[in-house]
Amino acid sequence: MKLVIAIVQDEDTSRLVNQLMKNGYGVTKLATTGGFLRAGNTTLLIGVNDDKLQCVMGIIEQVCKCRKQTTTAPSALGSMGTMPGMSSYPVEVTVGGATVFVLSVDQFVKL
Repeated sequence: MKLVIAIVQDEDTSRLVNQLMKNGYGVTKLATTGGFLRAGNTTLLIGVNDDKLQCVMGIIEQVCKCRKQTTTAPSALGSMGTMPGMSSYPVEVTVGGATVFVLSVDQFVKL
């Protein structure tokens, strides 16, 4: 048995949970916060038999697509370039996708 830990962007969470449950997989959802963009994300815990792992991974890959997003990055220079300041400028970053960890599980008990 495997424990799949999938960290996904909030925008993808509902569709992913719905697809997993539609295919018969139980999901535990934890609200978390990402470090880089300080954006909300969700960590999903999915227990799955070894022979179903590739199916779960396929669903995650199908739903959690990467996309471009514009955000602001702080600048160390002020408006004149001589004093430290808090100005910012737009930066395009890639968001979405999923970070997935797969762990072997010695025992699974549902009470």
